[in-house]
Amino acid sequence: MKQLMLGNAAAARGLYEAGCALVSSYPGTPSTEITEEAAKYDEIYCEWAPNEKVALEVAFGASLAGKRAFCGMKHVGLNVAADPLFTVSYTGVNAGLVIGVADDPGMHSSQNEQDSRHHAIASKIPMLEPSDSDEARRFMKLAFELSEEYDTPVLLKLCTRISHSQSVVSVEPRQQIAAKPYHKDIEKNVMMPGMARKRHPFVEDRMRRLAQWAETADINRVEMGGTALGILTSSTCYQYVKEVFGNEVSILKLGMVNPLPEQLIRDFASKVERLVVVEELDPVLETYCKSLGLKVEGKNLFPLEGEFSQNLIAEKLGVAHVQSAQLEEALPPRPPVMCAGCPHRGLFYALVKNKCTVLGDIGCYTLAAAAPLNAIEMTLCMGASVSSIHGFNKAMGAEGEKRTVAVIGDSTFMHSGMTGLANIAYNQSNSTVIILDNSITGMTGHQQNPTTGYNIKGDPAGKIDLEPLCRAMGIRRVRVVDPYDLAACDTAIREELAAQEPSVIISRRPCALLKYVKHQPPLIVDKSNCTGCKACMKLGCPAISFRDGKAEVDHTQCVGCGVCQQLCKFNALKEAM
Repeated sequence: MKQLMLGNAAAARGLYEAGCALVSSYPGTPSTEITEEAAKYDEIYCEWAPNEKVALEVAFGASLAGKRAFCGMKHVGLNVAADPLFTVSYTGVNAGLVIGVADDPGMHSSQNEQDSRHHAIASKIPMLEPSDSDEARRFMKLAFELSEEYDTPVLLKLCTRISHSQSVVSVEPRQQIAAKPYHKDIEKNVMMPGMARKRHPFVEDRMRRLAQWAETADINRVEMGGTALGILTSSTCYQYVKEVFGNEVSILKLGMVNPLPEQLIRDFASKVERLVVVEELDPVLETYCKSLGLKVEGKNLFPLEGEFSQNLIAEKLGVAHVQSAQLEEALPPRPPVMCAGCPHRGLFYALVKNKCTVLGDIGCYTLAAAAPLNAIEMTLCMGASVSSIHGFNKAMGAEGEKRTVAVIGDSTFMHSGMTGLANIAYNQSNSTVIILDNSITGMTGHQQNPTTGYNIKGDPAGKIDLEPLCRAMGIRRVRVVDPYDLAACDTAIREELAAQEPSVIISRRPCALLKYVKHQPPLIVDKSNCTGCKACMKLGCPAISFRDGKAEVDHTQCVGCGVCQQLCKFNALKEAM
């Protein structure tokens, strides 16, 4: 049966068909839906882990016990999982272990554009790279087979366009995979130096054997056309090349991008007059070709950054292409903003009012860096705000301590913030950390986390309470505020910044987009009272606009949170009668 599927949904279907028993992941765009879709299959146990390192270790444990397992993450998540990744390459597996990673060329929802192929090369782990949804399904199944045959974890690399585009998928039944027996094997699974030294030669030999397999594997295929131009490519770039050239040029399409098939590439290069590598981000394939002594073009034509397109490839290779339509007038920019009624908005307004230096973190609250709040002054990676404020304050001393705060979301705090807070408590800086607890993982589309009390299926689960957790970690000053209450936020910020010890403020109110959150009636503007002072505009709420010198409220967006009312000195913003 054929179905139209997102790449991520197809990858999840591959998990189901491959007989995968366990999935542990941390949400990260564009990989999130793999796990969400997998959770719809009752045969697969699925969970959200606190972070990617934990997710990979959980999946490894299931593999060790004899069940096929998977963990998914985005490219920066693979950095977090790098510690177990490099060593599980040495231990190998029992049952199949596949690690899904989704890159984000163009940084649609990411802080960098890193190329995950480098992780595969550095960790000496094979990597498969599908070019459409059906390949995502088929390659997932193949990855488990290779994992068990070659005693290795396997990386399956997607990207935003593969993950979030749809194509036709041929679905198949689930394989009934018997559990592999667990056998005690200290030399294989205990990576202390003496054992690890013995495993390293195995890893090197494994990569040589996989490279031999890649020479004849059908996922690496030559499509011969004209010989004037030969293109070496993979992933979504293959689709772009086919749309531009059809069968007019010769193409070597790689489905395995680590290790690479040396002889296949040499043979292909010998059959074409001009060899060009088309690959997004870094010149991984191009560098390999050059290491073979081949004359090849690549990044001399194509950029190192951003997503490619059909038009880009056509332009760089001298092919006529359709020009995009141009508007007579430029559209105004529409940068993303925090939603109407977002509980973070009031807290950030209070921080700006108190002229705080705000060290930010990864989450939808990062939007507070944008106008008109312009509140956040640093964002690095998950958990970095809590670690960085300690260093910042140690360097700045009292000057920094009295005006600097770190902000971090509830999910992000569980991911990577706790160790930073432990460092603050242990090494004592007078640092104020604000946990923005909106009762969900908001940025990636409302996934549960260890603080919500629910699992991936929405069923009751273990719940971690932030207040006793912070106290148990050595923070004596812990208080909770409602971010809709600007006066309470203002008081809490001033008092905790003045305190001569570490403190935590928990800004707690559920995300306004959660289905169970009941909103108040939208506000209206009493035009007779509105003076046009624009105090309400300082919040950056998308429900508030300004027209003809007066404020206006969009009743389709307003949730009646009342934060703007607290700023209006003229009682112009009122509840509808």
